[in-house]
Amino acid sequence: MNDGTHDMAIHSQDRIVAPRQPSRQTPLSMAGLLKPLRRGVWRYLSDRDILIAAFVTVVVFVGTLGLVYVAHVINVWGLARRSPIAGGHRRALLIFGRRLVDDLPEADFTERLARGRENVLAGAADRVLLLGGTSGGSVSEAEAGRRWLVAAGWPVDVPMTLEQLSIDSLENLRHARELLRPSDEGRLPAVWLVTSRYHLARCLYLARRLGFDASPIAAEPRLALSGRYVVRMLMEAGYLMWIDIGMRWAALTGNRRMAARIS
Repeated sequence: MNDGTHDMAIHSQDRIVAPRQPSRQTPLSMAGLLKPLRRGVWRYLSDRDILIAAFVTVVVFVGTLGLVYVAHVINVWGLARRSPIAGGHRRALLIFGRRLVDDLPEADFTERLARGRENVLAGAADRVLLLGGTSGGSVSEAEAGRRWLVAAGWPVDVPMTLEQLSIDSLENLRHARELLRPSDEGRLPAVWLVTSRYHLARCLYLARRLGFDASPIAAEPRLALSGRYVVRMLMEAGYLMWIDIGMRWAALTGNRRMAARIS
């Protein structure tokens, strides 16, 4: 989860953060086996602090007979149900990427892009950040999103910045913070977070932990509880429970190293 230095290149009217290039290629025989472990929470499972947080979460889950998980399910579902689809006043707008399919945005990502564009055209954003690094294809999620938005029609007076270093939501927001903060001690601008309804609770939690004045915008017109969507929200509730209990444990025990991971 450590922040890394990065270079920025200017291309046309878009500010693009170039993705890091790997120094070595993983052998093809291992690539398929390791791919699921390179993204999301699974890539942190070798970290001692993360494993401690997982252990404490299991203890709390068992000790509360699962009620702590139920509380997080209610939180994820409630925010997914009530989040608006339109921003009220002009802010920076952050659009979260998602894994590409054949280097193109899939259905969830397309909905996020379309909702972001709709809010930009309505005057709810003074700048836009597209978030997402390379997730297995030849282009980053942010670049694929930029191409989609340009093809759909993008207003020339709204700058678009591409953050292409991250591969999970926490890194998305950390790098966005670097790009939006005018100086090390400067105040962050208020932001809209545009993502799928199932993803909003975790993104909002992380953004506020990182110091953002953040508000959600839902990609989908309404919450539709299909089987796939229910599974996604149950998974998100588990991730959020893990993160939240880990942060509470860090505060209780005075573990500054653990707390600094999301601050």
